[in-house]
Amino acid sequence: MTDTRGPIFYRGRSPVVLASASPRRVALLRQVGLRFTVADPGPDRPWPQGAEPRHGVRALALEKARRVAARRRSALVIGADTVVTARGRRLGKPVNQADALDMLGRLQGRTHEVSTGVAVVRAGEQRTASVCTRVRFAPLEEWEMLAYVLSGEPMDKAGGYGIQGLGGAFVRAIEGDYFNVVGLPLERLRRVLADFE
Repeated sequence: MTDTRGPIFYRGRSPVVLASASPRRVALLRQVGLRFTVADPGPDRPWPQGAEPRHGVRALALEKARRVAARRRSALVIGADTVVTARGRRLGKPVNQADALDMLGRLQGRTHEVSTGVAVVRAGEQRTASVCTRVRFAPLEEWEMLAYVLSGEPMDKAGGYGIQGLGGAFVRAIEGDYFNVVGLPLERLRRVLADFE
């Protein structure tokens, strides 16, 4: 019988760098046993003009990965970007508490879509992919939304909520990849990384 012990998520030999400052993405990659270092790709770039969510998140993820790969030429660099879309409107990270409250008002009692793009870059070779998950929120009272905003949790998250934290109490149902909503579709990324083994 062949010895199959060893890493499951990525079996390649290149050092891996995550081009993201997101603690959720760091936690997810640690969860699957990946050995990696973290490099902040810098400030978020503007949304690509006219891009649909699935294309926009791929472009932004690739841009982050390329920025870090330019400094880490021997590494395999992972980039990611997430956006929430509610009734055709793109919701990024809230700029302040009023913006977060407005986002929650748009999400409550309705279904929205969470799209995450992933990009992997190594020595000029690159692959991208995107995943979309539908999330249905329960109807919310004004005081519930305000209390959640005041908790501080929404402020660094696309769409103004975290499904893995307090915000999970508002989620009635999801269709698709849960980890995509957290910020990194693990199964899809695993398949992309397989191209670099």
